[in-house]
This record gives sequence, C-alpha cells and structure tokens, in this order.
Amino acid sequence: MKLNTIKPAKGAKIKKVRVARGIGSGLGKTAGRGHKGQHARKGGYHKVGFEGGQMPIQRRLPKRGFNSPAKGDTAEVRLSELEKMNATEIDLAALKAENVVPATALTAKIIKSGDISRKVTLKGVLATKGAREAITAVGGSIAE
Repeated sequence: MKLNTIKPAKGAKIKKVRVARGIGSGLGKTAGRGHKGQHARKGGYHKVGFEGGQMPIQRRLPKRGFNSPAKGDTAEVRLSELEKMNATEIDLAALKAENVVPATALTAKIIKSGDISRKVTLKGVLATKGAREAITAVGGSIAE
C-alpha cells in the first residue's frame, strides 16, 4: 500500500445530485417534479395533516385524556426519608425545611417505602394505609 493509492471505500463518497442542470444530469427539464400540478409549482404544497379538503383525521377523532394542572402539588415522601430527618414533629414546613419535598409542594403524602425505627408525629401530612401501620408500629402518631 502506498499513500498515493489510498482511496475511500466504494460507495462511501456519493456525489451530490444537481437537479435541473440540463438533460445530461438525468434530472433536467422538470427536475423530477413531473408535469404541471400542485407539486410542480414553487411553494405549492399542502399543510401538514391536509387531506385534500376532507375533514382531517385529527379533527374526525374525539379528544381524549386530561393533564391535571394540580399533578405536582402533592409530594411523595418515603418512610426511609422520614428516618433520616432530624425533626420528630413532621409537618409540611419541616419537610420543606429539610429539602425532602420541593418548596412548591402544597401537600405531602407518606408512602410505605423503606423502614422507620424511630417515633415520629405527623401533623397535616397524608399517609397511606401501610405507612400509617408502620409509623404506629414503632410508637409514632398521626394527627389529622
């Protein structure tokens, strides 16, 4: 092998097609656009979803689903996160102070994920059935 004989692999370099540059190019005269009609014209093409005047499918089908604007208002807190906290009386302010829930959260809910071994008192915080049982089992309490 010599430096002057090195070439790219066959088919690696594809020559750019020059459209509408004479009969010899293979795409002269109409430049691959056919004869007349909407597609042959400059700027002549329909918008996305256009079906020739027929009612488009996105308008024929009914709307479905719902995105709740209140979705991020309730933050989930694991039992294992409660275990790591310093406070024994846990309310929304205490959770926000220790960065367990985001500052934008309006409510918090304790879920049974992980373990808890110390006494805690929940005030104004929701809890699942399993989380309630786990908290009361270690001597904690839940005030509504």
